[in-house]
Amino acid sequence: MAMDVIDYEIKGSEMQFVEIELDPGEAAIGEAGSLMFMDASIDMDTVFGDGGRQPGGLFGKLLGAGKRLITGESLFTTVYTNQGSGKKRVAFAAPYPGKILPMDLRALGGMLICQKDAFLCAARGVSLGIHFQQKLSVGFFGGEGFIMQKLEGDGLAFVHAGGTVVRRELQPGQTLLVDTGCLVACTPDVNFEIQYVGKIKTALFGGEGVFLARLTGPGTVWLQTLPFSRLASRIFAAAPQNGGSREEGSMLGGLAAGGMLGGLLGGGDDD
Repeated sequence: MAMDVIDYEIKGSEMQFVEIELDPGEAAIGEAGSLMFMDASIDMDTVFGDGGRQPGGLFGKLLGAGKRLITGESLFTTVYTNQGSGKKRVAFAAPYPGKILPMDLRALGGMLICQKDAFLCAARGVSLGIHFQQKLSVGFFGGEGFIMQKLEGDGLAFVHAGGTVVRRELQPGQTLLVDTGCLVACTPDVNFEIQYVGKIKTALFGGEGVFLARLTGPGTVWLQTLPFSRLASRIFAAAPQNGGSREEGSMLGGLAAGGMLGGLLGGGDDD
């Protein structure tokens, strides 16, 4: 399958975006809701499935859409094609603070396994599928790590990771224990298992969960410091649970609010 060869530039620090340059006739595929801007000569078309050049007609499109549905993504993908006569640009923005990682699938052996919400955009021709971990323990206890996305092809794909990203090269037999949400992506030769933390007290009060991902080389893994699930839980914990506003410095805030409310309700009681 021929891949479009694209040029790109990643801009920003905490909230990054990737700007892709398309020659006439070239196209990029983007995840729903990731578009930032595009030049006027770029045609935007929403397609059913993963946006790849799939043979098989309707059956192939249904298969691609089914794969995306299993991973929790939208049934539709948007294809951005340069219909003009010169080079045009389209940009895709990260959904939350972190880093955008360019992945050259050709250099990675033609396949990359990543978290189901990590994919951002890619050159046209990259195929998006699903990857099931083989072991039942991963299926029952793996959390984010059970159903993952599989990116195939020999072009460029861009994935997003939260916070700071660390790339680790694992030697044959080398093992790394990782929080399941902190794994962004790995090459398919990495062995993925789930390991119990080992102690009841650590599991109940350690705050790190009951299970860890056990990654064994050889292969390459990418880790993130801020999984979206961790960010969402912190935001939910800090949000007001009663439907009202949350005051910083509750005693002073409460006294001020009480005085203001009393003044409003008392009105002109000086008579």
